[in-house]
Amino acid sequence: MTTFSEQPPARGRLARGRLARLLTDPGLAGRVLRGSAFVVLGYGASQVIRLASNLILTRLLFPEAFGLMALVMVAIVGLASFSDVGIGPAIAQSRRGDDPAFLRAAYSLQVARGFTLWIGACLLAWPVAAFYGEPELALLLPAVGFSSVITGFNSISVETAHRHLLLGRVTLIELVSQVVGTVAMILLAWTTRSIWALVLGGTVASVVKLALSHLCLPGAGFRFGWEPAARRELARFGRWIFLSTVCGFLLSQGDKLILGKYLTLEALGVYNIGFFLASFPLLLGRALIERMVIPLYREHPPAESAENFARLRRMRSILTGAILGLLGMMALSGVWLVGLLYDPRFALAGPVVVLIAVAQMPQAIGLSYDFVALAAGESRRFFLQMAPRAGAQTALMLLGAHHLGLAGALCGQALASVLTYPLIVRLARRYGAWDAAHDAAFFALALGLGGLAVWLEWPAIAGLAGFG
Repeated sequence: MTTFSEQPPARGRLARGRLARLLTDPGLAGRVLRGSAFVVLGYGASQVIRLASNLILTRLLFPEAFGLMALVMVAIVGLASFSDVGIGPAIAQSRRGDDPAFLRAAYSLQVARGFTLWIGACLLAWPVAAFYGEPELALLLPAVGFSSVITGFNSISVETAHRHLLLGRVTLIELVSQVVGTVAMILLAWTTRSIWALVLGGTVASVVKLALSHLCLPGAGFRFGWEPAARRELARFGRWIFLSTVCGFLLSQGDKLILGKYLTLEALGVYNIGFFLASFPLLLGRALIERMVIPLYREHPPAESAENFARLRRMRSILTGAILGLLGMMALSGVWLVGLLYDPRFALAGPVVVLIAVAQMPQAIGLSYDFVALAAGESRRFFLQMAPRAGAQTALMLLGAHHLGLAGALCGQALASVLTYPLIVRLARRYGAWDAAHDAAFFALALGLGGLAVWLEWPAIAGLAGFG
């Protein structure tokens, strides 16, 4: 006879058996689970490596170095946005995503884009240096931009692996290249005490990733081609992705673009440390959604059946809850965490962590709706909901920074997310993806967590008055 005490182990074995079957399932459910695990583990390991290198580098270099690199990366990310033609999403959603002729055309476009980015970095170097009043940027931008040429030659098999959610080797390649680049960066910083250690370390990481992508991933590899039909499809899909990524640049990098003009380099370096700590939950969520949601929406459209909608609701609720929980942890512990990890020169990064985490909470709620249009191959609709969001955030951050400094800019970012929420709803409803109950519950949770964090950490936040 089976006793009551024997029931839990049996249920546990049953649950473990179901999990094991899912992990080995070659179907979509298994690939989604394995892909999600690889994204989370890879991103978590990447953040641990970044944190370790950050703690070491802040003791070897001066805060202004991190401010300078923040400006360099804003320019480089901006160039990448202005030249992004959506190669990855195009391969992920296209019916020809495994066709060698289509992949050769995509690879040729990727290589051309890498050279275009570098030329753009060289042309922008002097104007950017003059705008921010930092002559060293004229040399740093072309040097950092050359990594775009290197990454342009990465194997296109990276994108086909993402298409099929086969992310094990891709994750390992990214981590190995990051570790090698970080070690090079630390050694160079220790010997030179120069910002150029950050530049050269990044170049080393790019070279390692290039080599590993060709050596470790099977598939199309290094081949060029320009089939007319493939070119037309890539151009048709990519022209709206190009415009969308320009908006995405303003949404993700607009804070540094604006604050770089309002803050000193030292203050911008402190802000960048705070941003690094506070933003990882939202960045992890975006990485998961970009890699997982397009295949899910593509193969199980929510408007097609109640079962599909329920499946996506479960995924969305788990993801939103996890992101908001992590943002809440960062908001409530940011001041303590910065005091524990960094020396007193970076103390003001603590309240910066609190404000950034609170400002990003509204964004987490609509995050899983963004890619529903891309999954349907409608990049134009994706752009039409990105453009007004980018415009509103840029305008409100500028207004807030002008009148209230850093705190005002971050309040403007949060307000823009709330005011433009109806645009996300309109997009999601078109594809049967909007979940009102999900959004209402998590908006209430975000309001409670954000309000509690600001109330508890108000003395530290008030210390930002006049910062930078």
